[in-house]
Amino acid sequence: MNSSEVVVLDYGSGNVRSAVRALERAGASVTLTSDFQTALNCDGLVVPGVGAFASVAEGLRAVGGHRLVGRRLAGGRPVLGICVGLQVMFERSVEFGRDDVEGLGEWPGTVELLPANIVPHMGWNTVSPPPGSVLFAGVERERFYFVHSYGVQKWELPSPGDPDLILAPPLVTWAEHGARFVAAVENGPLTATQFHPEKSGDAGAQLLTNWLGTL
Repeated sequence: MNSSEVVVLDYGSGNVRSAVRALERAGASVTLTSDFQTALNCDGLVVPGVGAFASVAEGLRAVGGHRLVGRRLAGGRPVLGICVGLQVMFERSVEFGRDDVEGLGEWPGTVELLPANIVPHMGWNTVSPPPGSVLFAGVERERFYFVHSYGVQKWELPSPGDPDLILAPPLVTWAEHGARFVAAVENGPLTATQFHPEKSGDAGAQLLTNWLGTL
């Protein structure tokens, strides 16, 4: 069986080589590029994110990442966001006191400072995936590696059991640091994690393998 063709989007984010290596170890054929057509046509697109929300959003728009993600999702083609790559899928951030920084708007919600005694939230933490999660199959009770000071603390779309729900609801995984925050989302072709699977040892490797299995 041929390996999946995965693009890690190169838009000027921080060190993304660890993500490339982790995906390769999980069995993918990986290209690090900002080329629009290559990223549009691959089996799976990974949107990494290191640093400030505003700089990540600006870098993505500079290479057409907002159009790229939108077109892939409209065609049902998988996208995986990592760390700030999860955050920019939401509407906006109030990082550093600003309230005018727009994300890609794939999900409603605001990225806010974690109300914890110690920030950033740096290190290993458990997560609480929902029943039916494909992403966390086999690693539901494992710890994952986080590095962030901001997070989405309120999920604003319908949840399982909502009487107004028509389509299958997104599966939201939560973690806690000062408050409960979104640790991962599985929403059709769009998947994202607040933690770094590429830095999360065997558990992260299995999670990436699980995602590749959906391509």
